[in-house]
Parts: sequence; C-alpha cells; structure tokens
Amino acid sequence: MKRLIKESGLRDIRKLARRYPKAEIYFHQDLDGVTTAIAMKHYLESNGIKVVDSHVIQYGDKEFAVKKNDATGDVMPVLVDFAHGKPMFVIHTDHHDRQAGAEDTKSTSFRQSRSNVETISQIVSPKEIFSSDDLLLISTVDSANYAVNKISVDEVINYLFRLDKEKGLQKNKMALGLVANKLLLAFKNKPGFLEELVMTTTPSIMNLLQNIKRIMVEKGYVGQEQLQKNKEGYIQQMKSHPNVKVMGNVIVQYGGGSTMVPGSYDRYTPFKNNPEADFLVIAWPLGLVQASCNPFKEDRELKGVNLGEMGQEVLSKWESQLKSRDIPLSTIKWVSEFSKEFGGHSVGFTFKDFVAIYGNDFKTMENGKQKLKDIGEIMNQPFTSLSEEEKEMLDNITVTAWDVIQANSGGHKCITNISGLSYLGRSKRPPQGKYKYNPESEDSPYVKFTKMVQGEFVRVLEEKIKNG
Repeated sequence: MKRLIKESGLRDIRKLARRYPKAEIYFHQDLDGVTTAIAMKHYLESNGIKVVDSHVIQYGDKEFAVKKNDATGDVMPVLVDFAHGKPMFVIHTDHHDRQAGAEDTKSTSFRQSRSNVETISQIVSPKEIFSSDDLLLISTVDSANYAVNKISVDEVINYLFRLDKEKGLQKNKMALGLVANKLLLAFKNKPGFLEELVMTTTPSIMNLLQNIKRIMVEKGYVGQEQLQKNKEGYIQQMKSHPNVKVMGNVIVQYGGGSTMVPGSYDRYTPFKNNPEADFLVIAWPLGLVQASCNPFKEDRELKGVNLGEMGQEVLSKWESQLKSRDIPLSTIKWVSEFSKEFGGHSVGFTFKDFVAIYGNDFKTMENGKQKLKDIGEIMNQPFTSLSEEEKEMLDNITVTAWDVIQANSGGHKCITNISGLSYLGRSKRPPQGKYKYNPESEDSPYVKFTKMVQGEFVRVLEEKIKNG
C-alpha cells in the first residue's frame, strides 16, 4: 500500500519538486483549461512547488506567441489541457485523443476523459480537488453532453443566475456553473483576465464565479444585465441573417455575424433559433469548416452519421490535388508567428514544432537532409529576423497541403473540424503593405475552397441522412 501511495500522481513529482521550487502554468482558453490550471496549481503547491504565474495558450498563431521559458532556471513550465507539447515543458497533461510534441517531456499524464480537470482532480491527486458536482458541470460543458443531463440551450447561453426553489440543489448548482462558464467566455480575450482567475481562485465553481464578478466590477467590464441584452440582440440578428440557411434538418452558416458587441456571439445560437435541426455545418473565413450535432436534442436522428469519419470522406474528393500541392516551411513559420501578441519573449515556431505537428514526411532540396541542422538553427529565430537567404532555405522544405490539413483537423462522432485551409491561399512571403478586406471583392482562393468543402460536407451529410 505504501508503494502505491508513493507512486501516485505525476511521474517524478517529488524529484521535480527538489529541482524546481517554482512553476508557471500554461493552459487552454476555456472552462476546462482554467479549472485544470487551478487544480494543477493546487496539486503542485501541495507538493511544495509555488506557482508564480500562469499563461493562456491557444491553438493557431497564438500558440507560438506565448512566453518563452527554457526550464533551465528554478521555474518549471507546466502545460495543461492542450494537445501540442513543446520541448520547454517539464509537465504536460491532456485528455484529447492524441498529442504532439511531448516526446521529451519529463512527466506526462495523458488519459482520454470528458475533461482534463477530472483527471487531475480524481486520478493524479491523492485527494479530490474539485467536488464531484463541479466536475460534472465542467465535463458536461467540455463535452457538450447537454441532452443526457437534460440541460436546455437557454440554460447554456444564460448570463444571469437566479435561484429556482422548484428545482433541486444539483440543478441549481449546474445552472450557477453554466453562468460562470458563459461569463468566462464573454471576457476570455480580456488581457490578464483568465490568468488572474487561475492565480486567485480556489478549486470551486462558486469561487470561480465570485472572482469573475469581482474582476468585472474592478475592471469596469460590461455587466450581466447588459450582456444578457446583447445576447438577445444577437439571437434576433441571426434569425434573419443572409449567411444562415436551413436545409432539411441541417443548418448551413458562413461566419458568425456581427460579434463585436460584448457577450453577443454564442456557438449555440444556431440551435436556439432552429431547435429542430440535427446538425450545424459552419464555415469560417479563416479557413475552417466545423460540423456538429445538436447537443440539446435527446431524440436526434444520427442515422449512422459519424461526423469525424465524414470529414475524411469529404476531403478525399480533393485528396490527389491536395497531395500534389506543396506548402513551404517558410509559409508555415510566417503564418504561425503572425499573431499580434508575438514578440521577442515568444517561443516561436521551431523545427521541433514542425516535426512534432507534421511528422517526418516532408520534402527537402537535393541533399537537403544534410542541411537540417542549419535549418533547425534558422527556425529558432523569429521569421521577421530571417535574411532572404535563410527564407529561401525554408522555401525548399515543404509538406503537402493534404498533410497540413490532416494535422490541423480532427473530431469524433458528434463534432469535427476541417482546418488549415487558409494555408492554400498564402504566398511564401508576407504581402507588401497592409491588407484590408473589401466586401465588394470576390472571395480569395482559399475562402472559395472553404465554401466548397462546406458545400460538399452538407451534400454528403444530407445523403447519409436520406439513406440512413
């Protein structure tokens, strides 16, 4: 029994505690990411490691704009609820079905589950960190498991909590947690907001909500009543929006409408306005197609539909063309470091990131593999610092458009993303001057392709439903 207790938790945590007296936590930008970071903070400090800071990490170009930490000092970098690891992280824990770039990480905890916080709180920690009721709420939100728990779309998109005496304690706690999640999402892009929550919140959804409300007042954020009004206005706007169509029981949408008003946009608005629909297929101008089931319908007819598998079926229509199209490493590095947050403090997109995400099936110039060491050194510099000669070296290492899209896409039965389509419209070099979108101009090639993929997804989905 003593041996089991000694070896519970993260691998080598006692050894790591002797090596690192302090830690910084990097976490994903949603409820599971925030609460996992809070749970990890509690776990590390219980093992004698003081958490001194936290940082948001998000997929896309923001992933490579995060603060650099080489783990050579006394501060241990820790990554939670994120599928793309990096050499700098000492601890990496995640719950997705696959991870990349974590091969050299000293201590890992990868376990498929409804939420990452569930693993930290109930498996890694010898004592429960978040309560079972809180974990149910977080896991329900992260997995969109609403129908099973009899949660309506109105409850999920609500900004206001009022105690309902006709409902039991569990239902009221769930409603309170849903409001906490909605407020967290409303302000997640505010500088320092999520980081402050991680650093000041105890492992409790109630305390999380209290801290959100405190910060809202201190920072002068929009109040809950106004957020509720903004949300209602957005719902009405999207009811008649020209970019939203319903075809049978499939909602087909392009873009998110006007989302600048605080608290307006919500991913579940299409199902609020079209409650009988079974599916949503939405295309975004950044080169992304998302397909999802209606998570609020208990009696939805999936008819054998698996959206994750369907994504591959849809892409196969262009497989030969995509495999013959090469995307240079120079383009991938440029796009990856395009975030406005990117600076001298950022980790950047390195050759190790390239290999971790896209694998070893890249093409090089003749005898190019002899120059990979030089390429690795070049990739450690920001793209903006590279000379023309160095950029030309990166031009000669390519990966197919098919592999780029595969690496950036994924999903399962009830939701899937086809992403990375924007790389097809990129040149090797940044365009001269500032680009400004002209609504009167024709769509760019990659936007046209994004809409084509969406159209094919809808066609295949309708065919599956018809023949199901």
